[in-house]
Amino acid sequence: MTGVHLPLEAGGPAEHGSGADARLRAYPAADTAAGFTHVVHDDADGAVVMRTVLPCGTRVLTEKMPGQRSVSVGFWVSLGSRDEAPGMLGSTHFLEHLLFKGTARRSSLEIAEAFDRVGGESNAFTSHEHTCYHARVLSEALPMAVDVLADMFTGAVLDPEEFDRERGVILEEIAMDRDDPTDFAFEQFNAQVFHGLALARPIAGTPEEIRGVERDAVWRHYRSAYRPENLVVTVAGGLDHENVVTLVRESLARAGWDPDAAGDAGARRPADPAPLTPLTGTRSFDRPVEQANVVVGGAGLQSGDDRRFAMTVLNAALGGGMSSRLFHTIREQKGLAYSTFSFSGSYSDAGFFGMYAGCTADRVDQVSGLMREELDRLAQDGMAAAELAKVEGQLSGATVLALEDTGSRMSRLGSAELKTGIFMDVDESLRRIRAVTSRDVQDLAAQLSADAVVRTVVGPRATDLQE
Repeated sequence: MTGVHLPLEAGGPAEHGSGADARLRAYPAADTAAGFTHVVHDDADGAVVMRTVLPCGTRVLTEKMPGQRSVSVGFWVSLGSRDEAPGMLGSTHFLEHLLFKGTARRSSLEIAEAFDRVGGESNAFTSHEHTCYHARVLSEALPMAVDVLADMFTGAVLDPEEFDRERGVILEEIAMDRDDPTDFAFEQFNAQVFHGLALARPIAGTPEEIRGVERDAVWRHYRSAYRPENLVVTVAGGLDHENVVTLVRESLARAGWDPDAAGDAGARRPADPAPLTPLTGTRSFDRPVEQANVVVGGAGLQSGDDRRFAMTVLNAALGGGMSSRLFHTIREQKGLAYSTFSFSGSYSDAGFFGMYAGCTADRVDQVSGLMREELDRLAQDGMAAAELAKVEGQLSGATVLALEDTGSRMSRLGSAELKTGIFMDVDESLRRIRAVTSRDVQDLAAQLSADAVVRTVVGPRATDLQE
C-alpha cells in the first residue's frame, strides 16, 4: 500500500490560523501506519504540495511547480552534529562525505557519472540538527536521481580505504575554514552563544577527533540513524506526486527495506528551551590579516517561535541590505567598514542573533558601539510607518524571488517537516510579514539588546582589546 491520500478538507490533521484564507498546516510527528497525504494549493502560482507517510514511516513531500522541466530532490535525516557521542565530534559531517564514496551497487565514480550523464548536479550538507543529500536534474531523470540518492542513503559501505582517504580531505576542509577569518569568527561566536551545549560544537569537528575516530564507530553512527522512520524525501518541480511515491517505494525495496513494514514516522526534536549560559564578554583571536572581523550578539529565537516574522522584519531593517540601518550608519555615513549586516538562526530549542562588520583593528570598539546603538535605537523607538512599509515590501519581493527555483522549494519542504511540522505557503508567509507591527519589532529588539552579551573579534592585534 502507498498510504491513504486525504485532502485536508476531507479529514486531514488540524489547521492552524483563522478564517478561510489561513494556509498554515500542521503535520503530526507520527501519523498512522497507513499515512496521510496533505494537499495545499498555492493560489499565487498554482503549485500543489502533497505529503505521504509510507507504512514504514518514511515521509515523502512534493511540490508540483507548473511549467518547470526540472526537479530538485532531497533525502533528509534528522541527524546533526549535536547528536554525536563523545569522541565522535565531526562524524556526522564525515559520514556525509562518505556516502558519496560508494555503495554495494555503485562505486563513487558511478555515482558521480550518473548525474553527469544527464547534466545534473548533486551535493549534500550537514547542520547541527540534520543532514541532506540533494540533486537537481531534468524531470525525465527523476527516477535515476531518486534511485541513486536512495542507494547512497541505504547502502553505503564505508570502505576502509575510502574512509582513511576522506579523513585527509576533512582535515583539509577544517584547515581551510580556520584560515578564513570570517568563517572562524562566526564559528567562535556560535561557540560563545551556546557555551556548554552540543550546539556549540563545530560541525566539521576538530582535527584531533577526526584523526582519532574509527571507521567502525562511524558505521554504527550511520546504521543507528539512517533508518526508514527517519527518512524524509522532498521533491519540487515538474513532477507527479504518486509517481514520486512509487519511485521512493521501489528504491527502498531494492535496498532491502520494506516500505510496507509497520512503523511510525520519526519524532521531532523536543522544543523545550535550552538552558543558555553564554560565554559573555569579548573573546579575541589574533590573526595575521589586514581586517578585523567583529560579531556582536547573543541568544535569538527557537524554530517554532511565533515572533520569527518579527525577527525577519527586524533583520531586514537593521542589517538586511544597502538601505538598512547598519549599512547606512557604519558604511555610508561613517565610512568605517565595507561589509556590515545582521543575521539570525534557529534550532529546535534555541536560536542566535548577531551583527557583523569587517573593519580595521583600530575601529573595532567604535564599530561595535555603533552596532549596539542601532539595535538599542530600534528597541527604544521601533520603526516609523514609512520604514516598516519599505521593509515589508522588500521582504515580500525577496520571499517570492527566493522561491522561484526548485531547490529553494525542495529545501523549504524539508525544513518545515523536520523543524516545526508546519508548512506555510507563499501567500501566508507574506501575510505574516505584513502583519508585523512596529511594536512587535520594538519589543523583540529590546529582548535581543538585553541578550547581546557576546562579542567575538578575529583579526590583527585582537587580543589587545579591552572588555
